[in-house]
Amino acid sequence: MAGKFRIRRGDEVVVRTGRDRGRTGEVIRVDREHARVVVRGVNIARRHMRPSPANPGGIVERELPIHVSNVALRDPSDGRPTKVGYRRMEDGRKVRTAKRSGDLLDD
Repeated sequence: MAGKFRIRRGDEVVVRTGRDRGRTGEVIRVDREHARVVVRGVNIARRHMRPSPANPGGIVERELPIHVSNVALRDPSDGRPTKVGYRRMEDGRKVRTAKRSGDLLDD
């Protein structure tokens, strides 16, 4: 299910539903093919890893993907969830804006 994604790697997002509802974090990976994002510090699961030459093994905590519909961009002005809009600048650049406050998201 590929489509247009308004959330990019490095964005601050708020989890809208599920066990981690209300928590915020930075997007560290976007999977467009499966419409999922991985958010730092959210949806953490413990996995038992077998020892290998690269890692010592044991119980490892890592972030699991969340469906993109369950997260919303965090508004830079007040920290609440917002939708993403687009605006053309005077120099012709297309930039993302927060619909809630109108603040620019791209620098």
